[in-house]
Amino acid sequence: MSKVWLRWAPAVVAVVAVAGVAVAVPAVANASVSLPGKTPAQVLALVASSRVTALSGTVDETSDLGLPSLPSGAGAPASTSTGLAADLTLLTGNNSLRIYVDGPKKVRVQDLESLAERDLIRNGTDVWVYDSQNNSVQHATLPAANKHFLHPGGSTPNVSKPNVPTPAPTTNPADLTPEGLATKLIAQLQPTSTVTVSPDAVRVAGRAAYQLVLTPRATDTLLGSVSVAVDAQTGLPLRVQLDARGQKTPALSIGFSSLDLSTPAASLFDFTPPAGAKVTQLKQPASAPAKPHPAVTEPTETVTGSGWDAVVTVSAAGSLGSLASSRDFAELTTAVAGGRVLHTSLVNILFTTDGRIIAGSVSIARLQAVANAS
Repeated sequence: MSKVWLRWAPAVVAVVAVAGVAVAVPAVANASVSLPGKTPAQVLALVASSRVTALSGTVDETSDLGLPSLPSGAGAPASTSTGLAADLTLLTGNNSLRIYVDGPKKVRVQDLESLAERDLIRNGTDVWVYDSQNNSVQHATLPAANKHFLHPGGSTPNVSKPNVPTPAPTTNPADLTPEGLATKLIAQLQPTSTVTVSPDAVRVAGRAAYQLVLTPRATDTLLGSVSVAVDAQTGLPLRVQLDARGQKTPALSIGFSSLDLSTPAASLFDFTPPAGAKVTQLKQPASAPAKPHPAVTEPTETVTGSGWDAVVTVSAAGSLGSLASSRDFAELTTAVAGGRVLHTSLVNILFTTDGRIIAGSVSIARLQAVANAS
């Protein structure tokens, strides 16, 4: 569900898709920050011109999504929880990860928990995923042409023309970083937003930053605004904050608590499977994917609207089936006409009785209208 929520965020932004680990850094000593004034266009250009290719730091996450009370046992560490409640646990409380980047082909993302460690490492064409809890390793060899996988600088926001929202899922862990998230949000929300620069500069991870604010022009959206703290020196997005309408505290904040722009040690990207680890070799898909069996109905996705109030519908034959019989599902959702709804302060997800999943940062009534229209 963490993947589902972050994928169906406003404008169907396919962001933040790995293990819900990345969030808010409180602004420190904001009153002492003084920066030359810039227009929104100048701050957007600063972001687009950022050329940071090497860094290391800690990315912290805090969230206040107004989620329903988790069932008994769901508050356990994500590594020990299971099912829907386990996925929602990743979106509650505080989480952090360490990130190391040295160009597009050397990246390490390290998620440290009290009971486990998870590492995702790319070194050249080798990608390793390690989970210490079950001592398991997955390994994949990437095509040499896959230049931008895991690289937070793989793309920059287009400040001159709108981008069409895409519901396609992402496997790029760089989207967990403030830069990756900010890039997608700016590119997809800018055309339907009022863009301003806050008069109050902030300090994030010890660095002075402008606050770029995107406010929706749409009225039927749960989101009140998106704020991006932009490093005044490099243009690197340092923090992204999503505010829900009518909520005083940020609903979701993702940002650096520490940041070093020097090149990380090369040894950080070396990985050897630990003794006794179970290693699974992942194969690259064929150039032409096999066609599904005629009896298999492939899920389809459609997007209704665009920008802040976009709605995604995933259709597949069947019903809620085993999901509806889950105790977690029953306790975390509410019965409404046509199905059940999972409600948070930033997104609503409607599970229809005929097996569709309809989601967006909009009201439940809007989701039901889309369900009835299709």
